[in-house]
This record gives sequence, structure tokens and C-alpha cells, in this order.
Amino acid sequence: MRLPTREQNHAIILHWYDQYSMIIYKYIFKLIQDQQQAEDLTQDTFLKAYTYLEGNRQVDYPKTFLYRVAHNLTVDYIRKQKPIQLVKDFFLHQKDPKPSVESIVETRESSQILYDGLNSLKFSYRQVIVLRKIEELSTRETGHILGWSESKVKSTLSRGMKSLQKYLTKEGVKDEI
Repeated sequence: MRLPTREQNHAIILHWYDQYSMIIYKYIFKLIQDQQQAEDLTQDTFLKAYTYLEGNRQVDYPKTFLYRVAHNLTVDYIRKQKPIQLVKDFFLHQKDPKPSVESIVETRESSQILYDGLNSLKFSYRQVIVLRKIEELSTRETGHILGWSESKVKSTLSRGMKSLQKYLTKEGVKDEI
């Protein structure tokens, strides 16, 4: 088998960047809530991926591979920083193009409660909820990204969702998740 050239690796990374940079950025941003740092970590993700390819290694599933690299870089960043809040306003989407003032206020209040609930969870619960429920990745993809078995993903998601539901119920929010 012939190894890819530097130009081919460059073309691969550019293609991956065009295809996946926005979802990788959003994933990182959801975990750290810092736009500039999320942009930096996104760039670092693709630089690491390029370095990996330059080591004459092959990637069979680019999307999952990039999520894994982004995950590792983000976790390293978080470990170096103070604990960072995770905003989940995107959980609640307005379907009405011109929502009423009351519905905007209700959405913001619900979003804040959901935000607080997610931030009250252990980091492992937040990670798996973001990947499975928000990013809508499969159990297999999530397991690969986190370095967990599929059964650990399922059990951690179940526990995380129960913890989140318990928090939301305590706050008076019903049928949120």
C-alpha cells in the first residue's frame, strides 16, 4: 500500500476542515462556553489530526476521530483551567418565528434551569449527554470519542439523564427531557 504524500494529507485535512470544523467547534463551545478558546481548540484539533496523518497513519472514520481529538484537547484545557460552565440554551428551540414576550421569558427561564441542571452534573454525565442527546452521535461513536465501552456510554447516559431529570423535577420543570 502506498503512503499518502504531504500534499494528499494537506488535501485530506482541508476537506475534513470544510466538512467538520463547524460541528467540532460547536461541540467544544458547548463544553467550555468560550468562543475564542473554542476556536483555538478547533484549530488545534485539525493541526493534531494533520500531524497524525503525517505520521503515516490512517483514519477510517474521520468524524469520530476528530471528535476524539477535540474531546481530548478540551478535557486537557479544562483540567488546566478552573471549572467552566456549560450553557444549554440550544436545548429549547422556538418554533414560532415571532414568539410572544411571555414565551421568550418562559424559554429563558427554562433554559436557565436546564443550564443550571446540566452544570450540577458530574463532568462525565455532561460529556455523554452532550454527545448523545445534543450532538446526536451514536452509542458506538460516543464510546469511541470518550474511550468507553458502549455499555458504559449507555449506563452513564442513563444515570446522567436520571440526575438531570431529578434536578429539573426539584426545580418544578416537568417533561423537560
